[in-house]
Amino acid sequence: MTPQLELFINALSRCLGWAYMLCWSGSFYPQPITNWKRKSTVGLSTDLSTINPLGFACYAIYTSAFLYSPVIRSQYAARHPASIDPTVRFNDFAFAAHAVVLTVMLYTQFWPFIWGFHVPRFQRLSWTMAGIFWASILTPLVVMAVVLAQSPDGGYDPSTWAWIDVIYSFSYVKLLITIVKYMPQVALNYKRQSTEGWNIGTILLDLAGGVLSMLQLVLDSSLQGDWSGITGNPVKLLLGNVTIFFDAIFCIQHYVLYRDTPDLKGTPGPGEQTPLLVGQDDTVPDRV
Repeated sequence: MTPQLELFINALSRCLGWAYMLCWSGSFYPQPITNWKRKSTVGLSTDLSTINPLGFACYAIYTSAFLYSPVIRSQYAARHPASIDPTVRFNDFAFAAHAVVLTVMLYTQFWPFIWGFHVPRFQRLSWTMAGIFWASILTPLVVMAVVLAQSPDGGYDPSTWAWIDVIYSFSYVKLLITIVKYMPQVALNYKRQSTEGWNIGTILLDLAGGVLSMLQLVLDSSLQGDWSGITGNPVKLLLGNVTIFFDAIFCIQHYVLYRDTPDLKGTPGPGEQTPLLVGQDDTVPDRV
Protein backbone atom coordinates (compact mmCIF):
# COMPACT_ATOMS: atom_id res chain seq x y z
CA MET A 1 0.00 0.00 0.00
CA THR A 2 1.42 3.38 -1.02
CA PRO A 3 1.77 6.15 1.59
CA GLN A 4 -0.74 8.29 -0.32
CA LEU A 5 -3.34 5.52 -0.35
CA GLU A 6 -2.73 4.84 3.33
CA LEU A 7 -3.28 8.51 4.17
CA PHE A 8 -6.47 8.54 2.11
CA ILE A 9 -7.88 5.42 3.76
CA ASN A 10 -7.00 6.75 7.20
CA ALA A 11 -8.73 10.07 6.48
CA LEU A 12 -11.76 8.29 5.03
CA SER A 13 -11.95 6.05 8.10
CA ARG A 14 -12.01 9.05 10.41
CA CYS A 15 -14.70 10.73 8.32
CA LEU A 16 -16.81 7.57 8.42
CA GLY A 17 -16.28 7.33 12.17
CA TRP A 18 -17.56 10.82 12.85
CA ALA A 19 -20.36 10.39 10.31
CA TYR A 20 -21.68 7.24 12.00
CA MET A 21 -21.28 8.86 15.41
CA LEU A 22 -23.37 11.83 14.28
CA CYS A 23 -26.03 9.53 12.79
CA TRP A 24 -26.26 7.31 15.85
CA SER A 25 -26.07 10.27 18.23
CA GLY A 26 -28.74 12.10 16.27
CA SER A 27 -30.98 9.03 16.46
CA PHE A 28 -31.47 9.63 20.20
CA TYR A 29 -33.32 12.93 19.70
CA PRO A 30 -36.46 12.19 17.60
CA GLN A 31 -38.04 9.85 20.18
CA PRO A 32 -37.87 12.09 23.27
CA ILE A 33 -39.00 15.04 21.13
CA THR A 34 -41.95 12.97 19.89
CA ASN A 35 -42.83 12.03 23.47
CA TRP A 36 -42.63 15.68 24.51
CA LYS A 37 -44.89 16.81 21.65
CA ARG A 38 -47.46 14.11 22.42
CA LYS A 39 -47.06 14.42 26.20
CA SER A 40 -47.18 10.63 26.15
CA THR A 41 -44.93 7.57 25.99
CA VAL A 42 -47.62 5.41 24.36
CA GLY A 43 -46.00 3.43 21.56
CA LEU A 44 -42.57 3.22 23.20
CA SER A 45 -41.49 0.02 24.94
CA THR A 46 -40.72 0.29 28.65
CA ASP A 47 -38.31 -2.64 28.38
CA LEU A 48 -36.30 -0.92 25.67
CA SER A 49 -36.11 2.37 27.53
CA THR A 50 -35.13 0.73 30.82
CA ILE A 51 -32.31 -1.49 29.63
CA ASN A 52 -30.84 0.86 27.02
CA PRO A 53 -28.92 3.12 29.48
CA LEU A 54 -27.21 0.08 31.02
CA GLY A 55 -26.07 -1.13 27.62
CA PHE A 56 -24.54 2.18 26.66
CA ALA A 57 -22.90 2.56 30.08
CA CYS A 58 -21.17 -0.78 29.42
CA TYR A 59 -20.14 0.41 25.96
CA ALA A 60 -18.72 3.64 27.43
CA ILE A 61 -16.62 1.62 29.89
CA TYR A 62 -15.42 -0.66 27.09
CA THR A 63 -14.40 2.13 24.71
CA SER A 64 -12.78 4.31 27.38
CA ALA A 65 -10.67 1.38 28.60
CA PHE A 66 -9.38 0.57 25.11
CA LEU A 67 -8.61 4.24 24.49
CA TYR A 68 -7.06 5.36 27.77
CA SER A 69 -5.95 2.33 29.82
CA PRO A 70 -2.26 1.42 29.26
CA VAL A 71 -2.90 -2.01 30.78
CA ILE A 72 -5.77 -2.86 28.43
CA ARG A 73 -3.94 -1.51 25.37
CA SER A 74 -0.80 -3.49 26.18
CA GLN A 75 -2.81 -6.67 26.75
CA TYR A 76 -4.62 -6.14 23.45
CA ALA A 77 -1.27 -5.70 21.65
CA ALA A 78 0.00 -8.93 23.23
CA ARG A 79 -3.04 -10.87 22.03
CA HIS A 80 -3.19 -9.21 18.61
CA PRO A 81 0.46 -8.49 17.71
CA ALA A 82 -0.29 -7.74 14.06
CA SER A 83 -2.91 -5.10 14.89
CA ILE A 84 -0.77 -3.13 17.40
CA ASP A 85 -3.59 -0.71 18.30
CA PRO A 86 -7.27 -1.52 18.97
CA THR A 87 -9.74 -0.42 16.31
CA VAL A 88 -11.68 1.53 18.95
CA ARG A 89 -11.65 5.26 18.15
CA PHE A 90 -12.41 8.41 20.15
CA ASN A 91 -15.65 8.83 18.22
CA ASP A 92 -16.76 5.44 19.62
CA PHE A 93 -16.29 6.72 23.16
CA ALA A 94 -17.88 10.10 22.39
CA PHE A 95 -20.91 8.33 20.97
CA ALA A 96 -21.21 6.03 23.98
CA ALA A 97 -20.93 8.84 26.55
CA HIS A 98 -23.51 10.94 24.70
CA ALA A 99 -25.80 7.89 24.42
CA VAL A 100 -25.74 7.34 28.18
CA VAL A 101 -26.99 10.87 28.82
CA LEU A 102 -29.75 10.73 26.19
CA THR A 103 -31.02 7.25 27.07
CA VAL A 104 -31.19 8.13 30.76
CA MET A 105 -33.21 11.23 29.86
CA LEU A 106 -35.56 9.13 27.69
CA TYR A 107 -35.99 6.63 30.54
CA THR A 108 -37.04 9.42 32.91
CA GLN A 109 -39.89 10.30 30.55
CA PHE A 110 -41.66 7.24 31.95
CA TRP A 111 -41.77 9.01 35.32
CA PRO A 112 -44.95 11.19 35.32
CA PHE A 113 -43.86 13.19 38.37
CA ILE A 114 -40.90 14.54 36.34
CA TRP A 115 -42.38 15.19 32.91
CA GLY A 116 -46.13 14.84 33.48
CA PHE A 117 -46.49 12.56 30.46
CA HIS A 118 -49.20 9.98 29.97
CA VAL A 119 -47.54 6.65 30.76
CA PRO A 120 -49.45 3.46 29.86
CA ARG A 121 -50.33 1.55 33.03
CA PHE A 122 -50.25 -1.78 31.22
CA GLN A 123 -46.56 -1.33 30.42
CA ARG A 124 -44.24 -2.51 33.16
CA LEU A 125 -40.73 -3.92 32.99
CA SER A 126 -41.12 -7.58 32.10
CA TRP A 127 -39.66 -10.31 34.27
CA THR A 128 -37.51 -11.45 31.35
CA MET A 129 -36.00 -8.03 30.84
CA ALA A 130 -35.56 -7.53 34.59
CA GLY A 131 -33.62 -10.81 34.70
CA ILE A 132 -31.42 -9.71 31.80
CA PHE A 133 -30.86 -6.35 33.50
CA TRP A 134 -29.53 -7.85 36.74
CA ALA A 135 -27.60 -10.59 34.93
CA SER A 136 -25.89 -7.87 32.88
CA ILE A 137 -24.77 -6.15 36.07
CA LEU A 138 -23.52 -9.39 37.64
CA THR A 139 -21.61 -10.71 34.60
CA PRO A 140 -18.62 -8.30 34.74
CA LEU A 141 -18.41 -8.84 38.50
CA VAL A 142 -18.24 -12.62 37.98
CA VAL A 143 -15.55 -12.27 35.32
CA MET A 144 -13.58 -9.95 37.61
CA ALA A 145 -13.75 -12.56 40.37
CA VAL A 146 -12.50 -15.24 37.94
CA VAL A 147 -9.59 -13.03 36.86
CA LEU A 148 -8.53 -12.39 40.45
CA ALA A 149 -8.87 -16.07 41.30
CA GLN A 150 -7.20 -17.58 38.21
CA SER A 151 -4.55 -15.05 37.17
CA PRO A 152 -1.11 -15.61 38.74
CA ASP A 153 -0.33 -11.89 38.85
CA GLY A 154 -3.70 -10.30 39.54
CA GLY A 155 -4.84 -10.00 35.93
CA TYR A 156 -1.79 -8.44 34.25
CA ASP A 157 -0.59 -11.48 32.31
CA PRO A 158 -2.46 -11.40 28.95
CA SER A 159 -1.74 -15.08 28.28
CA THR A 160 -4.22 -16.11 30.95
CA TRP A 161 -7.31 -14.56 32.51
CA ALA A 162 -6.61 -10.81 32.46
CA TRP A 163 -8.26 -7.43 32.93
CA ILE A 164 -8.92 -7.22 29.22
CA ASP A 165 -11.34 -10.11 29.68
CA VAL A 166 -13.28 -8.01 32.20
CA ILE A 167 -13.47 -5.19 29.65
CA TYR A 168 -14.55 -7.65 26.95
CA SER A 169 -17.34 -8.80 29.30
CA PHE A 170 -18.73 -5.26 29.27
CA SER A 171 -18.75 -5.36 25.48
CA TYR A 172 -20.58 -8.69 25.43
CA VAL A 173 -23.16 -7.34 27.88
CA LYS A 174 -23.70 -4.41 25.52
CA LEU A 175 -24.04 -6.84 22.63
CA LEU A 176 -26.58 -8.97 24.51
CA ILE A 177 -28.62 -5.91 25.43
CA THR A 178 -28.57 -4.69 21.83
CA ILE A 179 -29.80 -8.08 20.61
CA VAL A 180 -32.71 -8.30 23.06
CA LYS A 181 -33.67 -4.66 23.61
CA TYR A 182 -35.40 -4.23 20.24
CA MET A 183 -37.52 -7.37 20.58
CA PRO A 184 -40.08 -5.84 22.99
CA GLN A 185 -40.51 -2.86 20.65
CA VAL A 186 -41.06 -5.13 17.66
CA ALA A 187 -43.62 -7.07 19.72
CA LEU A 188 -45.32 -3.88 20.93
CA ASN A 189 -45.67 -2.58 17.37
CA TYR A 190 -47.16 -5.93 16.36
CA LYS A 191 -49.58 -5.98 19.29
CA ARG A 192 -50.79 -2.45 18.55
CA GLN A 193 -50.67 -3.02 14.76
CA SER A 194 -49.15 0.45 14.61
CA THR A 195 -45.84 2.28 14.84
CA GLU A 196 -47.42 5.50 16.08
CA GLY A 197 -45.42 6.93 18.94
CA TRP A 198 -42.29 5.14 17.70
CA ASN A 199 -40.42 7.73 15.65
CA ILE A 200 -39.15 6.36 12.33
CA GLY A 201 -36.50 9.10 12.20
CA THR A 202 -34.73 7.27 15.01
CA ILE A 203 -34.62 4.13 12.90
CA LEU A 204 -33.39 5.75 9.70
CA LEU A 205 -30.52 7.48 11.50
CA ASP A 206 -29.76 4.27 13.39
CA LEU A 207 -29.62 2.32 10.12
CA ALA A 208 -27.28 4.84 8.48
CA GLY A 209 -25.02 4.74 11.53
CA GLY A 210 -24.85 0.93 11.47
CA VAL A 211 -23.79 0.86 7.81
CA LEU A 212 -21.14 3.57 8.31
CA SER A 213 -19.82 1.85 11.44
CA MET A 214 -19.30 -1.39 9.53
CA LEU A 215 -17.50 0.44 6.72
CA GLN A 216 -15.13 2.11 9.18
CA LEU A 217 -14.30 -1.18 10.86
CA VAL A 218 -13.46 -2.82 7.52
CA LEU A 219 -11.30 0.15 6.46
CA ASP A 220 -9.40 0.18 9.76
CA SER A 221 -8.60 -3.51 9.47
CA SER A 222 -7.53 -3.20 5.83
CA LEU A 223 -5.30 -0.25 6.76
CA GLN A 224 -3.53 -2.39 9.35
CA GLY A 225 -3.33 -5.31 6.91
CA ASP A 226 -4.79 -7.58 9.57
CA TRP A 227 -8.42 -8.71 9.50
CA SER A 228 -8.19 -9.86 13.11
CA GLY A 229 -8.82 -6.19 13.89
CA ILE A 230 -12.45 -7.03 13.16
CA THR A 231 -12.60 -10.05 15.45
CA GLY A 232 -10.54 -8.09 18.00
CA ASN A 233 -13.42 -5.59 18.17
CA PRO A 234 -16.37 -8.03 18.14
CA VAL A 235 -18.81 -5.68 19.81
CA LYS A 236 -18.53 -3.08 17.04
CA LEU A 237 -18.83 -5.78 14.36
CA LEU A 238 -21.92 -7.41 15.84
CA LEU A 239 -23.53 -4.16 16.98
CA GLY A 240 -23.51 -2.91 13.42
CA ASN A 241 -25.05 -6.11 12.05
CA VAL A 242 -27.69 -6.41 14.79
CA THR A 243 -28.63 -2.76 14.36
CA ILE A 244 -29.09 -3.15 10.61
CA PHE A 245 -31.20 -6.30 11.09
CA PHE A 246 -33.68 -4.79 13.55
CA ASP A 247 -33.83 -1.45 11.75
CA ALA A 248 -34.88 -3.34 8.62
CA ILE A 249 -37.72 -4.94 10.62
CA PHE A 250 -38.87 -1.55 11.93
CA CYS A 251 -38.82 -0.08 8.42
CA ILE A 252 -40.97 -2.96 7.16
CA GLN A 253 -43.41 -2.45 10.04
CA HIS A 254 -43.63 1.30 9.48
CA TYR A 255 -43.64 1.53 5.68
CA VAL A 256 -45.29 -1.77 4.70
CA LEU A 257 -47.25 -3.58 7.40
CA TYR A 258 -48.78 -0.70 9.38
CA ARG A 259 -48.43 2.25 7.01
CA ASP A 260 -52.17 2.94 6.84
CA THR A 261 -52.96 2.23 10.50
CA PRO A 262 -54.26 5.36 12.28
CA ASP A 263 -53.63 5.94 15.96
CA LEU A 264 -54.98 8.86 18.01
CA LYS A 265 -52.75 10.75 20.39
CA GLY A 266 -52.36 8.71 23.54
CA THR A 267 -54.99 6.23 22.38
CA PRO A 268 -54.18 2.64 23.44
CA GLY A 269 -53.83 -0.04 20.85
CA PRO A 270 -55.81 -3.29 20.70
CA GLY A 271 -56.12 -4.89 24.13
CA GLU A 272 -54.61 -1.91 26.02
CA GLN A 273 -56.40 -0.41 28.98
CA THR A 274 -54.78 3.01 29.36
CA PRO A 275 -57.07 5.92 30.31
CA LEU A 276 -55.91 9.36 29.21
CA LEU A 277 -54.83 12.05 31.60
CA VAL A 278 -57.42 14.60 32.57
CA GLY A 279 -57.67 17.23 29.88
CA GLN A 280 -55.76 15.24 27.27
CA ASP A 281 -57.26 15.50 23.81
CA ASP A 282 -58.04 12.07 22.40
CA THR A 283 -59.53 13.28 19.15
CA VAL A 284 -56.58 14.88 17.35
CA PRO A 285 -54.53 12.53 15.17
CA ASP A 286 -50.81 12.75 15.87
CA ARG A 287 -48.74 11.12 13.17
CA VAL A 288 -44.97 10.93 13.52
